[in-house]
Amino acid sequence: MPDHVRHDNDVCGQVCCQLCRVPTLVPHAIVDSFSATPKLQALVVRWLDDVKNLRRLSPHTLAAYAADMHSLLQFMVAHGGKIPCLDDMFSLSLMDWRAWLASLSASNGARSRMRRLAGVRHFFKWAEVKGYGKNPHLSYLKNPRVDKTLPRPITPDAATAMLHMAGQQKNPWQHARDQLLLLLLYGAGLRISEALGLCWRDVVGQSQLVIVGKGNKPRMVPLLPALQQAVSDFYQAQPATPQAMAPVFKGARGEKLHAGVVQRLVRQWRRQLGLPDSVTPHALRHSFATHLLASGADLRSLQELLGHASLSTTQVYTKIEDIALQKTYFATHPRARR
Repeated sequence: MPDHVRHDNDVCGQVCCQLCRVPTLVPHAIVDSFSATPKLQALVVRWLDDVKNLRRLSPHTLAAYAADMHSLLQFMVAHGGKIPCLDDMFSLSLMDWRAWLASLSASNGARSRMRRLAGVRHFFKWAEVKGYGKNPHLSYLKNPRVDKTLPRPITPDAATAMLHMAGQQKNPWQHARDQLLLLLLYGAGLRISEALGLCWRDVVGQSQLVIVGKGNKPRMVPLLPALQQAVSDFYQAQPATPQAMAPVFKGARGEKLHAGVVQRLVRQWRRQLGLPDSVTPHALRHSFATHLLASGADLRSLQELLGHASLSTTQVYTKIEDIALQKTYFATHPRARR
């Protein structure tokens, strides 16, 4: 891997870590470390400030936008041999743009490159609307081709087996914790970050959750009776009455539980049950959606439950159902066996 690409990855990771640890951190401190003239740095800061305030972006998304611009600026230093200025940004040729995308391919998949390009496009569109300048060649750059892969849900029997496996913990506290975690992922369709972001005030005595997910958009998620019971069991298993704003799922030092802990647990359970590697915490969310759709849920309701901004994102689950229907037909219809 080229040195400038390796350095870019390291710094981009640091950017994400800084913004995720300190949600109120202003972008100025991040952009000051970028290789650009003061005027260009100031413009990137203004853009990040605007998208942060106007679009109410999460710290993760803001960090990603900052990392996108850092990637481009680092490439311009390596490619042009000097610190880039505003004129350099707006005069990048189509060959320059293609070379930047090619430099990313060594360490990023097509989906990551497309997401990075989307962040940079947003900056240039913003700069054009604000009257700071325009790059006439960026619009001719094609997006990287991304192979669409369907979500891989698990069967209802496998989900039940995982819940049973989680319930075999000898420690009552861990037993209750693992049961609640799995039920939030499979029984409520939460993202792992959403489940781990819950505090006790959100769940105790509640019949539904108010989840603020991607894009800081709130959505209502009903709590099934089994989930309400799991909340009560875990609450009762606490060694002391937890504070209302304390995280439901805590790590060893009292901080919010890390997603890696949940991923390791699911990996352990799937190995014990002989399930494929595709069984992950997020696969449980896919399973929630797929099983609801198979039971007659409509797409609009499913979109609301999952917190998808676009219905097209939810429609991917209908393709899974179509494939399952075809398999059932060819396996059971008398004429299909001939």
